This record gives sequence, structure tokens and C-alpha cells, in this order.
Amino acid sequence: MTAEFGMPGHDWLTRFLQMVPVTGRVEHRCLFGAPWRLDNSAARRGEIPYHIVLEGSAVLENPDGRVLCHLGPGDIAILADGAEHVLHDGSANVPNPIRSSKMAGFHLDENSGEGERLDMLCGSFLLSIVHERLIRAYFPRQFVVRTLAGAAEEGEVMRGSLLSLVALMRAETSYPSLGSEAVLDAFSTALFALSLRFGAASNTAPSGLLALAGNPRLAPALTVLMEEPGRAWTLPELADRCHMSRATFIRQFQAALGRSAADMLADIRMTVAANALRDTDASTGAVAELAGYQSEAAFQRAFKARLGQTPAQYRREVRLTERGEGR
Repeated sequence: MTAEFGMPGHDWLTRFLQMVPVTGRVEHRCLFGAPWRLDNSAARRGEIPYHIVLEGSAVLENPDGRVLCHLGPGDIAILADGAEHVLHDGSANVPNPIRSSKMAGFHLDENSGEGERLDMLCGSFLLSIVHERLIRAYFPRQFVVRTLAGAAEEGEVMRGSLLSLVALMRAETSYPSLGSEAVLDAFSTALFALSLRFGAASNTAPSGLLALAGNPRLAPALTVLMEEPGRAWTLPELADRCHMSRATFIRQFQAALGRSAADMLADIRMTVAANALRDTDASTGAVAELAGYQSEAAFQRAFKARLGQTPAQYRREVRLTERGEGR
């Protein structure tokens, strides 16, 4: 087992989840017989939809009918872009009407279809708008974790954890009891972390953060950027961490992530800064230093370029919003 997986608190995912806290909720348990169809509108800001197929199969597609992927038992679809999407049984038949009943914090949706059965959990991951921006920039628009597909040896334990969690979510929605809503929220929150961990270990993401993490040659650069974003990293230093030449590192990093190491470092720094502005009363100069900027003016320019407002405006807006006084 590598040090990255064997040293809790000293890996990229721990740091990422500390910087980008995510909570979750289960919203629907779907028990359908074909034909069925679910039309999902675009997610609200700060929400990322997910779907877990427990039994049966589903087709995920755009509203225009373009198929994005086919889902089977054990598949977890995470729609990081939050875009409008459709799920259906794969037929062109008129879907049966859906009846819904309120349960312990979620809805039980059923129909009278007599075709192939579907059992599916649907929910959302919740995060702040600034954190949502980072997720949508560094993850595929739609990402499917296939828990029943093959995994590398180090991913087998992770697969077991994820399957166990899904089984607990299924049981909790089958037999709701005292505290079920809170329990399901906690399970749903853990689902995000375990899905990312398994996705990186199975190296199934075509690009983005998980593809970078799944590349053993590039993972050391990801880890140090997450661990020490305030350090003045240079490309030769990062390349050396990965035992590559500068040119090879630049090419491979760009190919895996879809953007440069400098872009990623800037986004990590902005996230660190945004968290400090929200959670502390530190001066703008102190926040700039924390984020690795020697000049407060340079930090102000970089922050506004990426987030569209000054640090002071951001602090004021996020605090008003959290008090329920903002938009």
C-alpha cells in the first residue's frame, strides 16, 4: 500500500475534503416497473445530483435524447455539472404515472409498471457556491462509479466500504426509523468521499482531478499542491517530485487534468482564501499571505479575476447569505 493511502491526514483527498466540505441528502427511493421515465431539471446552485442503481438498469441522457451512459446495479452516477437530465428504462413506451409518498426525509416513488424492475436512490450533494465552482472545474460533467466493476488490488477495500455504505442506505430507506433523516444525511455525505476515493483508485475518470490522482506518476504533485498551497512552487520542483523532466511533467499534467499545474494551484489558493474570508476575521493582507501571495494587491487582483468580486465583497456577501439576508 502506498503512503498516499496509508497515511491518514497526509493525502490529497483528506485535504481536498477539508477545503471543500460537502454534505448530502437522500431525496427519493424509486421503485419502478418499466416503462418509466424521470425528467430532472437543472440543479439549484450549490447542489450536485446523484443516482444509485440498486437493482435493474437505467439510461442516462440529455434532454435532447443523447445517451450519456447506461447504468446497472451498483452504479453511482454523479452529475457534477448539475445539468438537466433524463433517466428512463430504455424503451420508447409511454411511461407509467408515478405516485409519491413522503417518508422519513425522502420520497418513496412508485408506479404500476409490470416490466423490468428498477430500484434506485436519488439525492444531492450540497456545498457552497465557491466550492461548487471548484468541483465543476475539476470533475467530469458526469462521473459514474461502477462499484461492481474490476478494481486494482488497493481498491478492493475501498469497493467494500462503498458497497457496505450503499447497503446501509438501502436498508435505512427500506425500514425508516427514529433518526432516519439524520442518518441518511450522514450516509449521503460519506458517499461523496467514498465515491471519490474509489474513483481515484479504480482510475476510471477520463480527465480531471480523479484522473490526476489515479496516475501514480503525477499523484505526488497533486498531494503537495493540496498540502502546501501557500508555498511558491515552481514547475521544476513539481516535476522533480514526480521524477520527470519539466517538459514531460507539463505535458502529462495538462493531459490528465485538462489544465496546468499553475491553474490548479491558483484555484486551490483561492479556495483557501475564500474559506478564511468566510470563517475568520483575518485581514485581507493576512488572508493573502495564508494563500501564498506576497502582495495584497496581487491577491486582490487574482481573487477578483477568479471569483468576480473583491475579497471584501465576497466576505460581506457570504456572511449575509449564511444569515439568510442575501440572495
